[in-house]
Amino acid sequence: MMIQMLKLEEQQFLGEACCTLSEIVTKPNRSLTLDLIRREESVSSTHSQHCGKLTVHAEECFSSKSTADIILRCIDLESKDLFSKSDPFLVISKLVESGISIPVCKTEVLKNDHNPTWKPVFLNIQQVGSKDSPLVIECFNFNSNGKHDLIGKVQKSLADLEKLHLGREGENLYLPTLVGHNYENKILNSKLLVDKFSETVQHTFLDYLAGGFELNFMVAIDFTASNGNPRLPDSLHYIDPSGRLNAYQKAIYEVGEVLQFYDADKRYPAWGFGARPIDGPVSHCFNLNGSSNYCEVQGIQGIMMAYTSALFNVSLAGPTLFGHVINRASVVACDSLSTGAKKYFALLIITDGVITDLQETKDTLVKASDLPLSILIVGVGGADFKEMEILDADKGERLESTTGCIASRDIVQFVPFRDLQSGEISMVGALLAELPTQFLTYMRRRDIKPST
Repeated sequence: MMIQMLKLEEQQFLGEACCTLSEIVTKPNRSLTLDLIRREESVSSTHSQHCGKLTVHAEECFSSKSTADIILRCIDLESKDLFSKSDPFLVISKLVESGISIPVCKTEVLKNDHNPTWKPVFLNIQQVGSKDSPLVIECFNFNSNGKHDLIGKVQKSLADLEKLHLGREGENLYLPTLVGHNYENKILNSKLLVDKFSETVQHTFLDYLAGGFELNFMVAIDFTASNGNPRLPDSLHYIDPSGRLNAYQKAIYEVGEVLQFYDADKRYPAWGFGARPIDGPVSHCFNLNGSSNYCEVQGIQGIMMAYTSALFNVSLAGPTLFGHVINRASVVACDSLSTGAKKYFALLIITDGVITDLQETKDTLVKASDLPLSILIVGVGGADFKEMEILDADKGERLESTTGCIASRDIVQFVPFRDLQSGEISMVGALLAELPTQFLTYMRRRDIKPST
């Protein structure tokens, strides 16, 4: 039977409705009814006409709950360091239609090991496409400067990895090598082996929401002097009379618009840092609403109003310290945990500068990795944000404290605002990409199951 495509220009426009996915999935039955609106413009004004209702229902595919539990190891890796063995880790990426590889998983770094066996990795089958979708598995030698050496790679699907496990066979790594003007794949003696491959059905983010869990939003805003005088148009804190949002306002609004539906009471802790309140010393964590007793504001609009008000009631100062606000957020998360509340917290930090308490921040993040908390960082302005990349453990090694403790999981996601201004990638998409995984990692490691 032939399927004829509809030509939209030949159809009658009835109306439109807008919402976020989070607004739908947080409803008890995952259904949302919206008003259809048709806007009619005239010379003098714009009128909105109600044209009926539209009901949207969301269902979760069963494949989204299927997860592959895999233990990978390598043998006979080549050395990339002059005076010691390599420090290998794996990055697993999926290939999209354009040929670009998108990282979906990485292992821990193992020091001085040419025959490493990594901890289990969990790959959601829907996340990678299907069991037959091609995956690129790259083995890198970790370097602290972020420029990791490629040791070798293979391209295999989940189905291929399962066959390797069943056949107890290894797959030789290859290394793209420049020969003349072209690259050729040099086959190495090093091999990738699959010690374990099993499929399980696990609870998803939506299962926890249906079981009564909440995702609570918190925000901390940088008021250091490097932002510029808020009264001048070149300041990152400038409030445009035309209503155009500055970078801080955009970050609050766009992230808050998505996360607000996961929070029942919509009362959000909001702090500022790096400023001098009226007649007081520099504070590295003050309540954005100006209160000395409580830090919460009502709704996203409440955050926006408190932010604007604070600009006229504090003097911008410095330096840029994260430790204090992360500690405050950790106390909120810890208090909630002690009462048995079904809550997970997301702290949004918006900053323009290089932090000056890097090690203290690492220490607080290592402690916070055991709490129901994730840290979302947006870097605004043109500063060098290399240290933020260190905090975001996407490059390999987990954070280590001054006492040698290692973070139990990655809880930081950093996005530079300037990289998003082209519009090709949304701020929300980039910033919240890892949040469901961080949430699930916390729940699964503590064997917390959603109520049925």
